[in-house]
Amino acid sequence: MTTKITGKTKLLGVIGHPVEHSLSPVMHNAAIAQLGLDYIYLPFPIEPQNLEVAIAGFAAVGVVGFSVTIPHKQAIIPLLSEITPLAQTIGAVNTVSRQNHKWVGTNTDIEGFIAPLQTTYKQDWSQKVAVILGNGGAARAVVAGCTQLGFAQIHVVGRNMQRLEEFRNSWSNSSLADKFQVHQWEELPKLIPQANLLVNTTPIGMYPKVNESPLSVEEIANLPMGAIAYDLIYIPKPTQFLQQAQKQGVIAIDGLEMLVQQGVAALKIWLQQETLPVEVMRQALQDRLGLGE
Repeated sequence: MTTKITGKTKLLGVIGHPVEHSLSPVMHNAAIAQLGLDYIYLPFPIEPQNLEVAIAGFAAVGVVGFSVTIPHKQAIIPLLSEITPLAQTIGAVNTVSRQNHKWVGTNTDIEGFIAPLQTTYKQDWSQKVAVILGNGGAARAVVAGCTQLGFAQIHVVGRNMQRLEEFRNSWSNSSLADKFQVHQWEELPKLIPQANLLVNTTPIGMYPKVNESPLSVEEIANLPMGAIAYDLIYIPKPTQFLQQAQKQGVIAIDGLEMLVQQGVAALKIWLQQETLPVEVMRQALQDRLGLGE
């Protein structure tokens, strides 16, 4: 279905660098067409040094709202008039909307991340251990999500000690500060055998480096029975990381459902409506990825 663009068409979009691989336009435009609304959702490649002028430009041309992806999730915060307590806690914004001539930022990644763990793979997480690879903006949403699910232990693993320390210190005023521990990558071998949930939040394995994985086959082999490997990356589907996990008989979740669910949450904010065609959004992504069903 093609959307007819007129002088009244309202603008939505996604900002990132790079952004051409983003599937958000596919999903959001499918929902907009299904709802018969006069909106269009566009990808905007914005280099870090142009972020401030771009946001001012968005205000000038009347953009209704936009998604925020790598590398802008934290850099955008000082440019917004207001951010929700959730986004404040995480220190990262993935969804911005125009309200009363002001930019308001929130974070729907948490909702997106925990959705499959609350529905399809629902269990009592209070005795479980989560191990999170990476310590960027996405890892922050995952820490908050794992806290919300009530994990007994949350371990965040990174390669750069300084960045890990900054990650830990940045939560010092938050209730989440004592909920997780940080570790250097060398400590992974002792964490993996305990991991009931292993989450990759790093870009390793993402286009264009599709043949890479954050872990070796030997490391993944040490996951306990019944563990879940969750990769926030959704192209390629499955990633090397998840292919290796599946060979071990581990449950694999990719970033596609997270993408759908965080998108649904964002559209609810922009369109101010509760009921959205979730199945249409999911199907549009699957069709684009050539996944049929």
